Amino acid sequence: MSDSKTSATLRYTLMRIGIFAGCFFVLWGLVYLRVLPRGLGDSNLLWVLVLSILISAPLSLIVLRKQREAMAEQIAARVDRAKSRLEENRTREDVQQADAQ
Repeated sequence: MSDSKTSATLRYTLMRIGIFAGCFFVLWGLVYLRVLPRGLGDSNLLWVLVLSILISAPLSLIVLRKQREAMAEQIAARVDRAKSRLEENRTREDVQQADAQ
């Protein structure tokens, strides 16, 4: 079961990086073809990086909605299990302390 958790998180992360990389290379090509303006001086790479972030962020919000929801459900389930284990430990400690008195 922990493999599926890692899998959903890893899948979302890799897809998010893929969208960013895709935007970066498309924008780099457009700048190279002079469809988009070049940055000032040597700032061309920075210009393309910032533009890639600005385009890929909202795009990934739309495109990766299902993956993000699946990842969130798995994380919530993990947190719930951790909370229940913590509560079980607290209850066990209370019983042990009551028995000791």
